[in-house]
This record gives sequence, C-alpha cells and structure tokens, in this order.
Amino acid sequence: MSEEHTPYGRIHISTRAIAAIAHRAVLKSYGVVGLAPKNLMQGIAHVLTRDPTQGVEVQVDEDGITIDLYLVVQYGTNIRAVADSAANTVRYHVEKALGLPVKAVNVHIRGLRIHDDAGEEE
Repeated sequence: MSEEHTPYGRIHISTRAIAAIAHRAVLKSYGVVGLAPKNLMQGIAHVLTRDPTQGVEVQVDEDGITIDLYLVVQYGTNIRAVADSAANTVRYHVEKALGLPVKAVNVHIRGLRIHDDAGEEE
C-alpha cells in the first residue's frame, strides 16, 4: 500500500486501486486486445471472481511503483511497439492520477490474438 503524509492527514492508496488505473489505461493502448493471468492459479481465481485487475501486478516500495503487465496483443502488429506504447500509456496515466513516480513498467506478452476474414477468432 502506498502512503503519503499531507498537512491534513495521511493518504493510503491500495495496490488494487493502482492496478485498476493501469488496467484501464493499458486497454486503451494500440494493439492490446486483452490481459492474461500471470499463472494458472490467477486464471482460475479470475474465472471465479471476475477480477477487474487481471493481468496487472503492482508492487510499491520507497523508490516508486513497479507494474507488471501480462498482455495479449493483436497478431500482425509490431510487438515491440505495442509493448512500448502500453508501458508509456500506463506510466503516464498512473503518474497523472496519483502524483507518485512509476519506477518501472514491465510488459510480458502472454499471447497473440488472431482473427480470420470472417471476423471470428481462431
């Protein structure tokens, strides 16, 4: 949990709130079609709970915020460009919303989504 002291008191920001901001921001990035669970257990938990922060992991320490993104990207896009764009978008939105530094945004590509000509997924 991130904590900041102000003249009026303390502000606590949960990692879940940070993950929700990052989740919403990354879905706006070009080429990102979804987020994937980090591992099998997270995938099962998502099916049971419908966690809106799936695919985003946040760690907060005294140096700043570290965010790990687990993405599914559109087949045919430049994966490196999509990853860079997603990282920059998330960094911008989290720093803008919280006013706290983002130390790192690590992007893990978990899969590609392929569409055929009929518009159905394979």
